[in-house]
Amino acid sequence: MIIIGITGTNGAGKGTIVEYLVEKKGFKHFSARAFLVEEIERRGLENSRDNMVMVANELRAKNSSSFVVDELFKRALESGQNCIIESIRTPGEIESLRKKGNFTLLAVDADPKIRYERIVKRSTTTDDISFEKFLADEEREMSSEDPNKQNLKKCIAMADFTIVNNKDINYLNQQIEEIYDQIK
Repeated sequence: MIIIGITGTNGAGKGTIVEYLVEKKGFKHFSARAFLVEEIERRGLENSRDNMVMVANELRAKNSSSFVVDELFKRALESGQNCIIESIRTPGEIESLRKKGNFTLLAVDADPKIRYERIVKRSTTTDDISFEKFLADEEREMSSEDPNKQNLKKCIAMADFTIVNNKDINYLNQQIEEIYDQIK
């Protein structure tokens, strides 16, 4: 079983990479975002990025810094398929997945203005924010000394492969193919 984890900044293309691997390579998708939305809804909270961060941080503090991906990994094992775990946010999540076997971490980033344009087009409930709020959210999630909080900067630095996704979809797909050829 191949396990690919994806980390990266908001709007960089994590979901597009997931779609490609699911559609073209038959991977099963496990989303930290979906996992957190389930928990947010269970708690009767509004589905917002702030609540996602708060709930994720609480779950990690209560259980372990890798709790979210550990739960997703259990689901992946049950599927028995190659899987992609999307939206890895803490170094502890990466360390836990590395211990589980055939794991590769992809990081994706892009220019902030390009990423903001993408989230405006994507238009999910958590994306209806100003550019200033977008940048502030990113700053909050970029680094932390607390192992239970987001540390995207360190996660990106820990990646086996990094894609700078400032170009078109064809370029991104080519990058994915090249990486996939190296890990299969």
